[in-house]
Amino acid sequence: MALLSELAEKYNTLSIVGMSKNAGKTTALNYLIEEAMDEGVKIGVTSTGRDGESQDLVTGTEKPRVYLDIDTLVAVPEFLYDFADAGLEVIRRTPYSTAIGTLLICRVRDAGYVQIAGPVINAEQKMLCEEMISEGCELVLIDGAIDRKTIASPDTSDAIVLATGAVISRRMDKMVEETAHVVNLYSTEELENGKFRDIIEESNFDDKVMLISEDGEVNKLDLLTGLGAARHIDEAIDDSTKYVYIPGAFTNSVIDGISLKKLKQVEFVLKDPTKIFINSMDWGRLRKRGFTISVLKNIKIALITVNPWSPSGYAFDNKLLLEEMEKAIPDIPVIDVRM
Repeated sequence: MALLSELAEKYNTLSIVGMSKNAGKTTALNYLIEEAMDEGVKIGVTSTGRDGESQDLVTGTEKPRVYLDIDTLVAVPEFLYDFADAGLEVIRRTPYSTAIGTLLICRVRDAGYVQIAGPVINAEQKMLCEEMISEGCELVLIDGAIDRKTIASPDTSDAIVLATGAVISRRMDKMVEETAHVVNLYSTEELENGKFRDIIEESNFDDKVMLISEDGEVNKLDLLTGLGAARHIDEAIDDSTKYVYIPGAFTNSVIDGISLKKLKQVEFVLKDPTKIFINSMDWGRLRKRGFTISVLKNIKIALITVNPWSPSGYAFDNKLLLEEMEKAIPDIPVIDVRM
């Protein structure tokens, strides 16, 4: 089965997530759109911000534009409607607003280039995708134009396409290592269903750090974040503590002051892996010390795209890069969208 048809069989929504700026995210989006055109897969396209402009609004560098075929559905704010080269038919005005106007769901009647945009709130993005699917889309592609961590959230889409490339590092081995680290984090085990998961899901409504004991008692700390709070968490952990739920970002400062004995005793629980901000070297050290962690929901990676070119002027051998990526990440398809 061809790539887009296979993805559409498995998923309703896919977010395209760049590991960094210039990792090839928009190139990956364009590749998937072209595949959909070739395979006759009916898609919708939206974004977490504005995209499709010919120049990067932050760096000033040239960037790929988004070309859409007839019958594609696309989210366009009112302000950008007249900027489209494509012929667009408005089929629905949505209740979702952006900084540049109310979002319209449009059907492409004449193929051409479009500047796309969409909601920045995950819940609204999800509802927008559901509306596109109700209009007959087989697959909705979400371009992560603003916040690459947020768009990876499992609350946004069924799975992600992870775009990585030479821009990550001048050393190929380092680039591959960093990508594999992100894949590893996103695959963090989910907390198993049962009493403790139920307790955490029922009690985390106010997003506070909380400790759960062996017998299911909840001790909420007066902390909205674990950042810099390691000493307070260490003091709160007693012999009966089994889980520590951290509602926000998880960095070294969350655990640096926790004793090794207590670090081995408890299991940390996060909402999802996008909350983890620890580099691969420190992560490996933590694991060796007996640190354990789980998430309420992990992130499915459907595809990895690689861009062997960096805007800084250097490039990797694309065949060797694919070989090294496939060795490091054997369970996920890897493609070079420029080949």
